[in-house]
Amino acid sequence: MMYENYENITFDRVDSVLTVTLNRPNALNATDERLHKELSSVFADIAQDKETRAVILTGAGAAFCAGGDLKHGLSMNRDQTDAMVEEGRKIIMDILEVPQPIVAAVNGYAMGLGATLALFCDIVVASEEAVFADTHVIAGYVAGDGGAAIWPWLIGANNAKEFLMTGDRLSAEEAKEIGLIRHVVPAAELMTEARRKAERLANGPRMAIEGTKMTINRLLRQAVEATLDYGLQKEKECMLVSEDCVEALTAFSEKRKPVFTGK
Repeated sequence: MMYENYENITFDRVDSVLTVTLNRPNALNATDERLHKELSSVFADIAQDKETRAVILTGAGAAFCAGGDLKHGLSMNRDQTDAMVEEGRKIIMDILEVPQPIVAAVNGYAMGLGATLALFCDIVVASEEAVFADTHVIAGYVAGDGGAAIWPWLIGANNAKEFLMTGDRLSAEEAKEIGLIRHVVPAAELMTEARRKAERLANGPRMAIEGTKMTINRLLRQAVEATLDYGLQKEKECMLVSEDCVEALTAFSEKRKPVFTGK
């Protein structure tokens, strides 16, 4: 079993469709050290899974993924920071190399890295209850883990800069309206619609579908290669030297509004 060592991601196969579920529901599937590490290997494993012809990516409980676990951010040392940056790079580069089509079933919050993961999928189906935001700046971080590539690719540079520099939230309908996603359905119909789309792709001409996806991903990869390493380095600098970053994480843990000084 190629997925047996995962603790915070679960897998369920029906015929040739693999449902991959982020499974920290009590933390809104926010990425702690373990889940982040698992994300840095799961897409490479899926790419090697010959039994899988389409993937559904979703989250357990009330959220898709609420981004990074900010409680963990306060306690990270230099080695952990370095590892997170390396893993962050691998997550994005690996998801680009998955040949099988991936359908995101966004059931709730898709924030920060969670939004990035959803938007890098090939088709996004969102519940009416879904919320999208890249919240890196609210935590004092640069939006460096892929958001700076995928948001402008989908909605244009100026629209992307506004959302990435403010961390403002979008409802599912608002995200659809600006072209960030395409499909919004009632919560009760989310997994049914996601599975319908995944099964259609799984039952189609495999070489043609996968080849089409990977051809388009060559364009997306150019945007990633232009931004990812620079963005991750800037994000790392915030983690290591920014007083505003420390203030944002401390304020979050103390359940108060942060007071930024620009340092």
